[in-house]
Amino acid sequence: MINTDTAAILTTDFTVRTTATTTVTVSKSNINSIDASEASTTVNIDLISNTGASTIITITTDNSFVNISNELTTTTTSPTKESMTTRTSPTKEAMKTITSFTTEAMKTRTSATTEATTSKITATKAAATTLPSIIPNIPSDARWAQKGKTVAGSHGNGANTNQLFWPQGLSIDDDQTMVIADYGNHRIIQWKMGEENGQILVGGNNTGNRLDQLNGPTALLIDKKTDSLIICDKENRRVIQWYRPRSIAQRKILFDNINCWGLAMDDQRFLYISDTDKNEVRRYQIGHQNGTVVAGGNGKGSDLNQLNWPMYIFVDQQQTVYVSDRDNHRVMKWDQGTKKGIVVAGGQGQGNSLTQFSHPTCLFVDTLGTLYVADSLNHRVMRWPKGAKQGTVIVGGNGQGAGEYQLNWPTGLAFDRHGNLYVIDGGNHRVQYFSIE
Repeated sequence: MINTDTAAILTTDFTVRTTATTTVTVSKSNINSIDASEASTTVNIDLISNTGASTIITITTDNSFVNISNELTTTTTSPTKESMTTRTSPTKEAMKTITSFTTEAMKTRTSATTEATTSKITATKAAATTLPSIIPNIPSDARWAQKGKTVAGSHGNGANTNQLFWPQGLSIDDDQTMVIADYGNHRIIQWKMGEENGQILVGGNNTGNRLDQLNGPTALLIDKKTDSLIICDKENRRVIQWYRPRSIAQRKILFDNINCWGLAMDDQRFLYISDTDKNEVRRYQIGHQNGTVVAGGNGKGSDLNQLNWPMYIFVDQQQTVYVSDRDNHRVMKWDQGTKKGIVVAGGQGQGNSLTQFSHPTCLFVDTLGTLYVADSLNHRVMRWPKGAKQGTVIVGGNGQGAGEYQLNWPTGLAFDRHGNLYVIDGGNHRVQYFSIE
């Protein structure tokens, strides 16, 4: 029988990037009904890709496979045919999110005249070797509930499994499970939606530098290819990798002697690490110790080729790097291969106007290029549309406090695949949930 969770994902808008330049948006309004009682189901989706091509995606599910075929066609007298084969693991999580793809072959052809192009994507039982980018479609005029709901912590600071202590970064897994860098408790804790207690995944064995210990973690990534967590173990000055389920034989130091704060990984599996000592961001190939400076690296300062305490980072499909430049109270954008960055938000000095930040921390960029920033000392989360000269407050901004409409030093943010917003409310030792309206 078809798992009903498979049908659930097909009722939600989501984006699948099939190449660096092609984004296919699946809209719930274009999806035919699914009969979950059948052993297999085929769903035809008629949509338009961002290249303007007319597109029909066929999704077939059964007990073992999730098959996706994508036909892009225009009329001509001399058609050509290209193919792209992609594979994904047939686990329940892969069926729920359709996120693990391996590109085995991809051929593209362009012509000055209109030719027929057929592209086929088949997702079958296999391990993934690349990480696709599935980013929620957030409308430019989206709004979120102003009243926050506590979904982790909020029992004071402490080390019990229903508590957090100055949490920092977080990631949201496919089923809305939160994975949180619990800085003050020196652990990574997993929290399922609706539960009162979390589960310790990494650390929690007091502070230390053994492989089973952490010391002030600030950021983490969920690496689905290896089923592991990549963690910025800041106060131990290292980046480590823990495999799930955890085993002492499957823990290793990826990089050491680095004062890391933020982490990001691109679709080609390059790892990006911000270094607050060197005021730079470097790109690394996992397994190689020598990284390449992609932002900053020219000492502490406020010039366009400098950073001052770079914290969190975001990397898009074009390997453009966005950096929260905390002590310059700005967000910088560094295009691939450039020596200077561009100020895309803030940069007007420290303050609380809509053109300013006060120590920005975590950030996120959606498919429209809209920037979302945790503005920590203004106790708010801001949205900056691409090219905008000022932002808008989307949650918080009601003074420092612990009320349902307030934040206290927000240090992290993330969106789930539905566009709901999760904010790490660091000073209140909790995670707040704001549903998209």
